[in-house]
Amino acid sequence: MLRTLLKNSRALKRMRRWYRARVGGYPDWGALLSGDRARFQSRLQSTKTGPKILIATSVGGHLPGATLESLLAAALTIRGAEAHVLLCDSFLPACLESLISWYPDPRRFVQYGPSKDLCKDCFSPADAMYRSLGLPVHRYSEFVTADELQEAERISSGLPISEMDRYRLDEIAVGEHAMAGALRFFARGNLDGEPFAEPIVRRYLNAALLTTFAVSRLMKKFRFDCAVFHHGIYVPQGLIGEVARREKVRVVNWNPAYRKKCFIFSHQDTYHHTLMNEPAASWEKMAWTPEKEAELMEYLKSRWQGTKDWIWFHEKPEEDPAAIAKELGVDFLRPCIGMLTNVFWDAQLHYPANAFPDMRDWVVRTIAYFSKRPELQLLVRVHPAEIRGTVPSRQPIVGEIRKVFPVLPKNIFLIPPESRVSTYAAMAKCNSVIIYGTKTGVELTSMGIPTIVAGEAWIRNKGITMDAASAEEYFKLLDRLPLDQPLDRAVIARARKYAYHFFFRRMIPIGSVAPAKGWPPYKVHLSGLDDLNPGRDAGLDLICEGILKGADFIYEPDRIGAGGRGDEGRRL
Repeated sequence: MLRTLLKNSRALKRMRRWYRARVGGYPDWGALLSGDRARFQSRLQSTKTGPKILIATSVGGHLPGATLESLLAAALTIRGAEAHVLLCDSFLPACLESLISWYPDPRRFVQYGPSKDLCKDCFSPADAMYRSLGLPVHRYSEFVTADELQEAERISSGLPISEMDRYRLDEIAVGEHAMAGALRFFARGNLDGEPFAEPIVRRYLNAALLTTFAVSRLMKKFRFDCAVFHHGIYVPQGLIGEVARREKVRVVNWNPAYRKKCFIFSHQDTYHHTLMNEPAASWEKMAWTPEKEAELMEYLKSRWQGTKDWIWFHEKPEEDPAAIAKELGVDFLRPCIGMLTNVFWDAQLHYPANAFPDMRDWVVRTIAYFSKRPELQLLVRVHPAEIRGTVPSRQPIVGEIRKVFPVLPKNIFLIPPESRVSTYAAMAKCNSVIIYGTKTGVELTSMGIPTIVAGEAWIRNKGITMDAASAEEYFKLLDRLPLDQPLDRAVIARARKYAYHFFFRRMIPIGSVAPAKGWPPYKVHLSGLDDLNPGRDAGLDLICEGILKGADFIYEPDRIGAGGRGDEGRRL
């Protein structure tokens, strides 16, 4: 018991030191405005009749979110919008910032939630940053009544745990987002065997209900034209989106993209949903040139080492096929089928097109299928983000596989997440590849590799992959393996056109942001207030047009040229 308490105490002290050190990571807008204070104040005054935009950062301690959203708030103010900010003021009993890695003894979180640890260093720095811009900051606690506090407690404490993920309040999927938030807290795809699962899920449900009440009242009071916030899922962001859509307030969600200095923005919903259902017309008619194809292929090759990205998972990956074959024991001279997993807990939302209830079921049933196809080798590459991602998984898929198959069939080969084996080099030796939710399908098809999709991968619905809408369809597709030939030229051309759209048009560069070491992984990078003016940063212009007028978040490099400012200036 004493050892557990000491371990918990040390972890919490580290957390507090880390959090306090992060205060310097916020953009110093006071320093930026020191020479332009009067000019910016004049802009602020002139926005009173402009469009009302809610910058719903909410979790101020989420530095990547607060950093970019403060930049958006400043840029929108320059363009005449009246920007408001929403922050949680230690009010929610659970949130996006809460992770079990902070709590070696989860009983502390069960009892107090984030209030005694995270909240103290989350709200105040973000509040000070936004107020230095002169923007109105709204607090969650201001918009929830005593009766609603009691109602949230009554529902979250009384609802059977088996009904929580399906619970809806006034047609809002409160339970789905609460469960997704709890799974993220535990870094698991399900909560089997977690002794404190129920009280923590109840905390997330309570927080989801309070968010729904607060945002509903806030939006009724101010009638915003648009709400802007990162991700669009989990707690509280998922509920902000649900309420905004109900109140007919436009929603803009965003997330950092793979390419350096780039971000993905989407209208009305999280990009997890919108990129799967994006109309093909948005990219099919794009002019296609040899120069674009060459640019794409150069970038895709750089993805093998991540040299042009700020999100990658391996330094110096092993790309030699002979070395890979020796390490794994696979025989690339025989038919080989690739299989790529994703992180089990990530974005656990409802996707109606999924052929399986979850990724674990897909993995286990696929291995069982191939155990009866000894003429084929199945090469299972476990996603490196299981151990190298921002939130490492506590439910490794290798462990889930071993529960069902203590001894793997001889034709099944696992590449664990820590392996240096290059995913691209290994999959390039396969006859075809099966995926669930990974984005790698965009690249595989551009390489000419036939791809079967069983889950919510973004390459689905593009007329490029073999998409299964049910388990029955999926196994019928597997029955066709191995395929006689790779993708034909027309499909490869279509795949590359979509890949260019995905990597170069949907990933919007912002010249006012620069990569940085540490956390957050980027900083606001300006030489002065004029850098926020229209015409100075093409990517920022496009994003603001999308927020203010609903314009498509599609960047056109061939029309804009290099796009955005260069890297001159100073970090704030």
